[in-house]
Amino acid sequence: MPNVKDCPGFETFGADVQQAREAVKMSRRELSEKVGIDPRYLANIELCGTIPSVPVVMQLIRICKLPAERYFNPELLREDSEQRQRTSHKLQLCPEKYLPIVEGVIDGAIKLKDADDEKEDV
Repeated sequence: MPNVKDCPGFETFGADVQQAREAVKMSRRELSEKVGIDPRYLANIELCGTIPSVPVVMQLIRICKLPAERYFNPELLREDSEQRQRTSHKLQLCPEKYLPIVEGVIDGAIKLKDADDEKEDV
C-alpha cells in the first residue's frame, strides 16, 4: 500500500480529511460508513499517511469537499500561500446560505486594499 512519501501532492491528504470531517462534526465511524471502509483504515489514512486506492480517495474528496487539484495537480496550488489554500478549503466547507456573508467580507477587504493603494499613490 502506498504511503505519503510515494505520492507527491498527498502530503496533507490525511490531515485534510480529518480536518474536513471534524469541521462538519462527523465521526470517523460515520465517514467510514459513507465511504465503505473500516474506521481503523480511515484512522490510518488520517493519522499515518496511508494513501488509499483511487476510488476511496475520490469518495473522500467528494464527501469531505476537498480540492482534488491539491492532490492530483499540486503544482497549481504550490503558488498559493498556505493561508490562501486553507481559506479556499474552508470556503468549500461553508454552507451555501452563509456565502453572501463571506462574499461581503471579501468585498470589504478588497475595498480596504484599494483605498490603501490610492493613499500610497497620492
